Amino acid sequence: MTTTTSAPAAATAAIGTPARTGLTSAGLITVLLGAALPIIDFFIVNVALPTIDADLHASTATLELVVAGYGIAYAVLLVLGGRLGDTFGRRRLFLLGLTLFTLTSLACGVAPDAGTLVIARVAQGAASAMLLPQVLSIIQAGTTGERRSRAIGLFGATGGIATVVGQLLGGALVAANLWDLSWRPIFLVNVPIGIIGLLLARRTVPDSRASNPLGVDRWGTVLLAVSLLSLLIPIMEGRALGWPWWSIALLVLFPFAAFGFARVERKLEASGGTPLLPPALLRTASVRHGLTVAVPFFCSFGSFMFVYAVTLQNGLHLGPLGAGLALTPMAVAYFTTSLVSSHLVARFGRKIVPIGGVILTVGLLALAGTALLDWPDLSIWQLAPAMVLIGVGNGLAMSTLFRVVLSRVPADLAGVGGGVLTTTQQTSLALGVAVLGSLFASLSVPGAMGYQGAFVLVIGILAVLSLLVAGLARKLPDPR
Repeated sequence: MTTTTSAPAAATAAIGTPARTGLTSAGLITVLLGAALPIIDFFIVNVALPTIDADLHASTATLELVVAGYGIAYAVLLVLGGRLGDTFGRRRLFLLGLTLFTLTSLACGVAPDAGTLVIARVAQGAASAMLLPQVLSIIQAGTTGERRSRAIGLFGATGGIATVVGQLLGGALVAANLWDLSWRPIFLVNVPIGIIGLLLARRTVPDSRASNPLGVDRWGTVLLAVSLLSLLIPIMEGRALGWPWWSIALLVLFPFAAFGFARVERKLEASGGTPLLPPALLRTASVRHGLTVAVPFFCSFGSFMFVYAVTLQNGLHLGPLGAGLALTPMAVAYFTTSLVSSHLVARFGRKIVPIGGVILTVGLLALAGTALLDWPDLSIWQLAPAMVLIGVGNGLAMSTLFRVVLSRVPADLAGVGGGVLTTTQQTSLALGVAVLGSLFASLSVPGAMGYQGAFVLVIGILAVLSLLVAGLARKLPDPR
């Protein structure tokens, strides 16, 4: 089932286990580029779906699979990707993941029909799961002290900026219609970027691996996959397909699969084995409290990005480029705030996350109020003040949250810790889009609340979630 490396040996690994060589600034930039690409591609499709539909004549369910197939493969394999990097070398898995991501991006860009595009997107999500966990592991193993804190803060900033850039870049590329290729450049642009990243990585990224590799927990991997698939597939596809029997059956299966996974992991750890997700890691205060905050935060963030993009295009008729430009104030505020977040954390510690949650709540309420007062004559400039507040709140909370969760993870468990965090992030993003996106879709149709009412209601719900994040974050341990 697993290798014979004992859990106690892993648990007692020194936090300061060094990498073979340190991570230079050039290496950090390279791995952050690798972190940005998968996240950009998770969101870049949102603004292109109407154009893909017109070109490939896909059904609603197939279009949702273009998004969901990527996200599901991504979430299911992230923890395994981190474990493989710990075992076989993080640099090797980083290069392999980036190579596969570049090739699958090319496959997406030349897909002749919707079915092929879905298959290519699933493969692209799997490649992303091999690539992204290595970034946090390389940072954890190749840096120490304040430099590690700054690097993790930049990783958190990269995740948020990549999310916004994905939709902004997607809108610009679709509107530009380069070489009359319609939506295809949103995937093809990854090819030259991936090649550049590979050339840089070979020169700048240091090699590292766990001193006590944990091996592969086969039953844990299978049960985690079943748990995530039985939850995400019906939630993301059930509504579009009219809730067929198999979607209900999968939802019924989910709690049993999750219970089985937890039981197998506990038994494996107790017997001295090496579980895929060590329960001891979840008992670490920084991980336990951090993930409790991360779930509502990323649910809120993912649903906001989806609902905002759809409202701008279908409700306010701004088009893909206009929808992307409307996100610019948020992106600039987020990036600026993220750059100074590490200095703020050094001074104020864990208080930064609840402060960010409060600012985010104020921004969401301001956005809902603007929509109530000025609909349907909303311009980008009228939306900008609220979007700046939302960007500042997200920049403070997200960057610091990554730092808190990973602050006390031993270096030998860096890949597992990174995989757990990014799996939680991607699963929560998908849940947010599925639940609140479905609510928005059902209420925005003619005869219901319409786009204005549905938008204001969902943004109000997100404000409540952000206030919950601010309250929960008060229990976070200090990352300093």
